[in-house]
Amino acid sequence: MDVKLADNDLALLAAKGDGDAFRALLERHYDRVFRIAYRFSGRREDAEDVAQDVCMSLPAKLKSFRGDAGFTSWLYRVVVNRVRDVQRKQMTYERIHNDYGEVEELRRGVEAEIAKEMEWLNEAMNHLSDDLRETAVLVVGEGLNHAEAGVIMGIKESTVSWRMHELKKQLKAIAKEEA
Repeated sequence: MDVKLADNDLALLAAKGDGDAFRALLERHYDRVFRIAYRFSGRREDAEDVAQDVCMSLPAKLKSFRGDAGFTSWLYRVVVNRVRDVQRKQMTYERIHNDYGEVEELRRGVEAEIAKEMEWLNEAMNHLSDDLRETAVLVVGEGLNHAEAGVIMGIKESTVSWRMHELKKQLKAIAKEEA
């Protein structure tokens, strides 16, 4: 391989599958690819990744090289596009990570609020009669309907409904008193 060939000629040969031409292009331009990637990304790790990605994808990309412009200009555009792709992915990842953090923070806040309310409810239940507490456990805690709770407690469905009404009234009074 005549390494004195111009970049455009090497690129056109490499696009046709000439491995020696491709190798010559990489030897000539790898440092430039890395330098451009580093200047745009600002991070050595990202620049190394971009340089590797560009080198790996270059054989396929060379098929689109027509030689109208200089190879160096064309390569510059390839590298810049790859850096932008990496940056977009990183921004998307960061945005997703930040959004997840916000959701997690909200979830924890909701859980804390629920725990606080449950603590208040458990404390308030200690001020209720055994009948109301038993009814609350079955209807609210276990999710039974009034008829099912009545069967379990051996009382009428209407009595369960009255107890639930009384329970709400007393809990509102306790909350109002505390406020």
